[in-house]
Amino acid sequence: MNLNVDALADIIVEAINVQGVMDKSTEETQSVPLGISNRHIHLSEEDLKVCFGDDYQLTSMKDLSQPGQFACKETVTICGSRGAIEKVRVLGPVRKQTQVEVLAGDCFKLGVSPCIRLSGELEGSAPITVIGPKGSVYLRAGAIVAQRHIHMSLEDAKRFGVRDGQVVSIQCEGKRGGIYDQVLIRANDTSALECHLDIDEANAMQLSSSSIIKIIK
Repeated sequence: MNLNVDALADIIVEAINVQGVMDKSTEETQSVPLGISNRHIHLSEEDLKVCFGDDYQLTSMKDLSQPGQFACKETVTICGSRGAIEKVRVLGPVRKQTQVEVLAGDCFKLGVSPCIRLSGELEGSAPITVIGPKGSVYLRAGAIVAQRHIHMSLEDAKRFGVRDGQVVSIQCEGKRGGIYDQVLIRANDTSALECHLDIDEANAMQLSSSSIIKIIK
């Protein structure tokens, strides 16, 4: 009789362990990695030359999660009508158009309008001056506060049941967690799965790179 009780107990423990593994696996499958970004700048080839000199090449310091993108050793100063911020990190590679991504809290210090835009949508965005060690560039448009978004592959989009350009909400777990709305899905053949929030947004909910993020459609 005791043997049967022990055997039953072992079966129950094993079932609980299996269920725990299944629950964890399901959670990992449905969760989205979180990338938290600080203010940074993407330079065009032309503006790179002005700020750092002719034939200058960016120095890769660390690969980023998105394929082909990297943080550079180089930094610049950005200046608005009210003030400036130094040591703004350059991200590579160079782009067709210079884009400065700032935090909402930076806008007051700089004296620029907090234009919430997707990367690349620069028409009508805030003007700003970029100052490098060799020269400076005045941008009539180019400073934005990045809209919340999720990068993913087309396969990921199919798995999550979403599509490129769809706007969703995300559940951020934690002691100060909550829901962020207006999160855009950016799905294509070259992206890696990652939700992008800036430091202001992450701090508001005490999030870190290990926080669990889930999509709410």
